[in-house]
Amino acid sequence: MIGCWILNESLSFMLVLSWLGVNLYLFIDTFCWYEEEESFIYTRVILGSALAWARASAACLNFNCMLILLPISRNLLSFMRGTSACCRGPWRRQLDKNLQFHKLVAYGIAVSATIHIVAHLFNLERYCLSQSAEAKGLVAALSKLGNAPNESYLNPIRTVHTNTAAELLTTTAGVTGLVASLALVVIMTSSTEFIRQACYELFWYAHHASIIFFFTLAIHGAGRIVRGQTAESLLLHNVSFCRDRYVEWQVTSQCPTPQFSGKEPSAWKWVLGPVVLYVCERIIRFWRFQQEVVITKVVSHPSGVLELRMKKRNFKMAPGQYVLLQCPSISSLEWHPFTLTSAPEDEFFSVHIRAAGDWTGALLEAFGADRQTPREPWSLPRLAVDGPFGAGLTDAFHYPVSVCVATGIGVTPFAALLKSIRYKCGQPQAELKLRKVYFYWICRDSRAFEWFAELLLSLETQMNEKGKSQFLSYHIFLTSWDENQAFHIAFHWDENTDVITGLKQKTFYGRPNWDNEFRQIAYNHPSSNIGVFFCGPSTLSKTLRKMCRLYSSADPRGVHFYYNKESF
Repeated sequence: MIGCWILNESLSFMLVLSWLGVNLYLFIDTFCWYEEEESFIYTRVILGSALAWARASAACLNFNCMLILLPISRNLLSFMRGTSACCRGPWRRQLDKNLQFHKLVAYGIAVSATIHIVAHLFNLERYCLSQSAEAKGLVAALSKLGNAPNESYLNPIRTVHTNTAAELLTTTAGVTGLVASLALVVIMTSSTEFIRQACYELFWYAHHASIIFFFTLAIHGAGRIVRGQTAESLLLHNVSFCRDRYVEWQVTSQCPTPQFSGKEPSAWKWVLGPVVLYVCERIIRFWRFQQEVVITKVVSHPSGVLELRMKKRNFKMAPGQYVLLQCPSISSLEWHPFTLTSAPEDEFFSVHIRAAGDWTGALLEAFGADRQTPREPWSLPRLAVDGPFGAGLTDAFHYPVSVCVATGIGVTPFAALLKSIRYKCGQPQAELKLRKVYFYWICRDSRAFEWFAELLLSLETQMNEKGKSQFLSYHIFLTSWDENQAFHIAFHWDENTDVITGLKQKTFYGRPNWDNEFRQIAYNHPSSNIGVFFCGPSTLSKTLRKMCRLYSSADPRGVHFYYNKESF
């Protein structure tokens, strides 16, 4: 079991470990530097170790803010997937985990920001206390610096009666820190699985608070609240010798009054590159938004599924890729991802859309999905298309055996794959590495099978004609039915064709026994690399991932299952 886990997850584990290692190194290195650096000795007299905690967490925060935009740069990932020679095999599969890494980095930002905020609240409180009447000795002397001419201050709080809340709301660092924190809270809370499923639009709009977050982060350090002794002052004012002679600073040449300056802000240097890259992504999206999309056909399928067939100049795709759609008449800002259901060999590209929220519901209504007669093409609302972008299913042709599992509308990515297989098998010169496909579709509504059954029937017929009937093994599972359906199935039973789908392969009732399925596949294909591709809910995803580990051999010469999940 451990060997199987290493086979499938070792690279992901090493990358996560490397990310943690860099964070840990940055934190420890920065913490030790601020705890030991001579120019911050007087700063530490007032603030103590809270200074090092604040600056060390800031270093980790900057590092993670640099990374957070890279996993969602779709054009960059598609470029790496399609052209980079280093993205092969296990490295290529890491690109399919971009959203998981995006979430992991977001958690890193949340932890670093929390430490940074708490540490600076302690710092502000200590700055305020050092200005109070109770402050004595060196702390009081340091806080009074800057009151006389030709003196620079160390304590940014200049009045005795200032409190922490007032300082937080009147300084550049305080205001930008508060705004950035609120933006981060909005982004994180709206990204929970519950909100994303219940109201995707809220998640989408709230995520744009990242613009505010990055802007305030870039100018957060402009106030230069954390100050240290200048290099010139250190040459004249030996801290080790003079710190105990603070009463003589203004009367002796051996210990002149120390001079201080704020640390130069650095957050913008960390995030500038990724932000520029992401701006380029947005520019590309705007350019694609301007390109004309011609809707050639609108088809209403059972179970509230709408098929849109479109054409666009210079549009090139691969099976399993997805596009982002925008309908300006519904929303001029929202873009939503949909898997392409057409094959590259088709003269059009298509998507199948089911109402699963406010936006998709409005789209189906706008395109007349509930009408008996389809709307004329000239009367349809305008659509903008961004993409296509790569996804995990594009690697299905790279395995000798592929196992495709879909639930409900999650079958859409596999429609393009099966269509492409149908075209390729019709070409005598086509040489496929892919020798066997196992296709599983689990659905609750029997009507949902109707639009996809036509494709399976066509593929089944073509494979039989070419003597490749064993190439595709499909298993359709119906998980919900009533008494009327059961009576209809029993009354119209046919030995040759299935009552529901019209296919030779009978529909199964219930759910698959994945232990039996994977055991049989492993037995049928010893010493093979098998790609497992899934599109559906996370609960089943965990089960399939577990099956891949369980039935992969620890022997390099044995059978190996490689798990891939659709995510966009």
